[in-house]
Amino acid sequence: MTAVPNLTLRMVGPIELAERAGTGPACVLLHGIGSNASSFLPLMAELPADWRILAWNAPGYGRSEPLAGDWPLARDYAEALAAVLDELAVRRVTLLGHSLGALMAASFTAARRDRVDHLVLASPALGHGIPRGNVLSASAQARIDDLGIEGPEEFAARRAARLVFEPERNPAHVEAVRRAMSQVRLPGYAQAARMLSAGRLLDDIAQITVPTDVIVGAADRITPSDGARCAHEALRSPWRGRFVEVPQAGHAMAQERPDALARLLAAVPETVR
Repeated sequence: MTAVPNLTLRMVGPIELAERAGTGPACVLLHGIGSNASSFLPLMAELPADWRILAWNAPGYGRSEPLAGDWPLARDYAEALAAVLDELAVRRVTLLGHSLGALMAASFTAARRDRVDHLVLASPALGHGIPRGNVLSASAQARIDDLGIEGPEEFAARRAARLVFEPERNPAHVEAVRRAMSQVRLPGYAQAARMLSAGRLLDDIAQITVPTDVIVGAADRITPSDGARCAHEALRSPWRGRFVEVPQAGHAMAQERPDALARLLAAVPETVR
C-alpha cells in the first residue's frame, strides 16, 4: 500500500475522513461505489506536497454512518459533504469525483458553485435515471443481490479484474482494487447502488458554472469513453474544460494512472469561451 506522509484517519461528525495535512489549497476526493478513501492513496502521493487533501469514506463505507433513507439521491451525499466541509471550516476546494463519486461531486458543484474552484469528473457514472421508489435498474439490483449472496470477499474477487487494463499483466492493480472492494458492506453499498439507479449526471452537469474537466481510461469497461464524452459535451461554455482519454487505462484510474489524475487536478483550469 502506498505510504503517504502526514496522513491521518479520523471521524468528522458521522463521516470517516482520510486527511493529508497541508497549508496550501484544499482538494477533496470522492470515491466510487466499490472503493473507499484508501483507493486514493497513490493519487495523494502524486499531488503537490503543500495541498491539504481530504478523501472521505462515503456514508455507509468504512466507519462512516449510512444515510438516513434506504434510497438516497446524489444531493443527499452532497449535503453530507457540505456538512463535513463546514465542520472543518473549509470554504473552497478543488473537487474530484470518480465513477459514482462523480454524481456526488456534480450535485455538490451544481448547488454550491461558490465552494468549488475546479471540478474533475473521472470515469464518470451517468446514472440510470430511475425515479426513486420505482423498480431498480437491473444492474443496480444485481449489485445488491450479488453482495448479499456472495459476501464481500467473493464479490470483490469476482469483479476486481474488470476494472483494470490488462489485469493479467497488472496484478498489483487488481489486488488494490480487490482489497478496497472487499470492504464494502450493507446497507451503505445498497444505498449507493440505489443512488446510482436514480442518478442523472447530465441534469446536474447542465447546472454547473465552474471550470470542469473530464478524464477517462481508454480501456474503461465500467464507464466507457462514450459516456465520458457525453458528460463533457453536456458542460456549458465557458465551463467546459479539458477532455482527457488516458491510453492503456481501465476504470481504476487512481490505482492505474494516479499521475494523469494529479496532472489534471493541479493544472490551471481551462474554459471554452
